[in-house]
Amino acid sequence: MSDETESVFAAAISEHPVAAQAVGELSGAVLEQLGGRRPDVLVAFISPHFGGAAEDIGGVLRAVLEPRALLGSTNHAVCGTGREVEGTAAISVWAASFASTTVRTVRLDVDEFSDGSTLLGWPGDGADAHTLVLLTDPFTFPVDGVLHALGVSHPGLRIIGGMASAANGPGVNRLLVDHEVAARGAVGVLLSGDDPVTAVVSQGCRPVGQPFTVTAVDGHYLCELGGRPALERLEDIAAAMTEDERDQLQQGLHLGLVVDEHLVEFGRGDFLIRNIMGARSEDGALAVGAPIELGHTVQFQVRDAVAADADLRQMLVGHSARGALMFTCTGRGEHLFGVPNHDVGVLADLLGPIPLAGGFCAGEIGPVGTANHVHTFTASVALFG
Repeated sequence: MSDETESVFAAAISEHPVAAQAVGELSGAVLEQLGGRRPDVLVAFISPHFGGAAEDIGGVLRAVLEPRALLGSTNHAVCGTGREVEGTAAISVWAASFASTTVRTVRLDVDEFSDGSTLLGWPGDGADAHTLVLLTDPFTFPVDGVLHALGVSHPGLRIIGGMASAANGPGVNRLLVDHEVAARGAVGVLLSGDDPVTAVVSQGCRPVGQPFTVTAVDGHYLCELGGRPALERLEDIAAAMTEDERDQLQQGLHLGLVVDEHLVEFGRGDFLIRNIMGARSEDGALAVGAPIELGHTVQFQVRDAVAADADLRQMLVGHSARGALMFTCTGRGEHLFGVPNHDVGVLADLLGPIPLAGGFCAGEIGPVGTANHVHTFTASVALFG
């Protein structure tokens, strides 16, 4: 038996093509790593190949491991300690037996009314929680609005997680929470207590050019930067680049919104990254995938494999952990880096071979600055212990 005054973490991944066999392998590995302790939290990431067996997978994990809280989602691909499994059947699980953390599961949904919407399932006594691990269905749960509402009602709550990605439409993704399996909404576990949890959000970009103050906007259109059309500012930056740098700019152009205007200088981690959707030819305005405020400081950003690797490494420097959950984008992996196991490999390089599990997501959730946001092309990581 392990010392229950310390938190213990476990993780396992199986690529066995038969779900029952895979779950058996996973359960045995977790039991051994936990040293006989009952998990407080068990999180399962299930590839699309096993989507129809999600209820059975959750039932066996509950029966064998008896977790106090069970979460799970179906994901385009899954990852474990040192491994990312893309394109083949796999299940990855992660477990924690905490020394001084209380856990509570939630199943959330939203009711839409003519005068607004109501969040269903939020507990009345959830105010003492410091972290919410959240798994959502991207087609049926308005996560941006919910994050904003929770930011108002629970301003100190960190929310880390991702959107299920095993389906291209509603009704196919599966979310597990305790003994239930849902095809819509969101599921999560609230953590309260003294066990440390750190959020690391790597948005995978590097700034280019210089910061500018927004001097004219039109809804989601960024019209002027420092008194000149936004497109002209971008063209000036491109003109000063090499041909290779311009190619990278064309393939991965984004906009960074400064999250703390009190900073004197801005670098990685100081921006909320949003997509640039196109340009308006008549006035040189740029369409941005987020509301832009007059007077805000912004800077153009480039995202590519080199920037994404450097950003993840820089964001992890100085951290340590004994367990981790990773929510990485379906646009990363081999598609972005050209090699397997990149993101989990970086964590292993910098943190060691700690128990890790995660999924490739259709949107990643994590805090930047003082607020929780939905991201794309991001690795959002929860570090425990």
